[in-house]
Amino acid sequence: MKNPHEGISRDVQLARSLWGPLSRSALIRLKELIERYGLSVAGGDLQYLSQGWYVTHSGLLGLAQRRHCAGIRVQQVREFCEPTLGRWVFKATVYRGRSSKGFVGYGDADPSNVSLMVRGAELRIAETRAVNRALRKAYGIGLCSVEELGAFSGQSKPSSIASPSNGSHPSNGSGNGQPRLRDQLCLLIRQYNLDANLVKAYAADFCGTATLSGASRELVESFITYLAAAAKQDRAALICKLNSYAQPVEARS
Repeated sequence: MKNPHEGISRDVQLARSLWGPLSRSALIRLKELIERYGLSVAGGDLQYLSQGWYVTHSGLLGLAQRRHCAGIRVQQVREFCEPTLGRWVFKATVYRGRSSKGFVGYGDADPSNVSLMVRGAELRIAETRAVNRALRKAYGIGLCSVEELGAFSGQSKPSSIASPSNGSHPSNGSGNGQPRLRDQLCLLIRQYNLDANLVKAYAADFCGTATLSGASRELVESFITYLAAAAKQDRAALICKLNSYAQPVEARS
């Protein structure tokens, strides 16, 4: 049997490598979140921002799966939506079991509370926020989710991520208490022994940009969260997916 304390120690070590020295209270809270909810830093379930822990959308979905969530219903609250202004409101209901009456959460998004870099994606952000809030209510998580934050709206420039070998040092949020995205990605590549070039190609496709450097911080964060979860759950399947981005070798005459 796996020793749960070993898993906690690995997550604590990973958290320190991602975000630097953590206070005693932050470490205590991290261990509590791991033990109580089964959340994982390695799995991309948690983020440490401005000296506080935040749960991610993938972390909440993973928790719901582990607790055998019966279903999630999402509805657009049309009377509060104004598509021409980019304002959207959703209602999500989480059913913990077949006999559950449901836990309700609302999520809203408009140009005033999302990042400049994701303008035009307010509908999807509002839906995600609604689901996150409903899941947090259903499973008693007091942590705010990363996707509910509007803090990223103050950033005006998209970040870029360099491959581990090209030696560049792009700006990726390391100067404002937020985790360095490049470092997170490089760590995942080393941890799971992935091909850096294939990861970059996959990331660009995931973010819908020609190159990874053209992707917004939020999209890159989403990719890192996804990559961590995919590598942890089924590395072999992830490798097959990455290999699909390999450039075909021309046959020699």
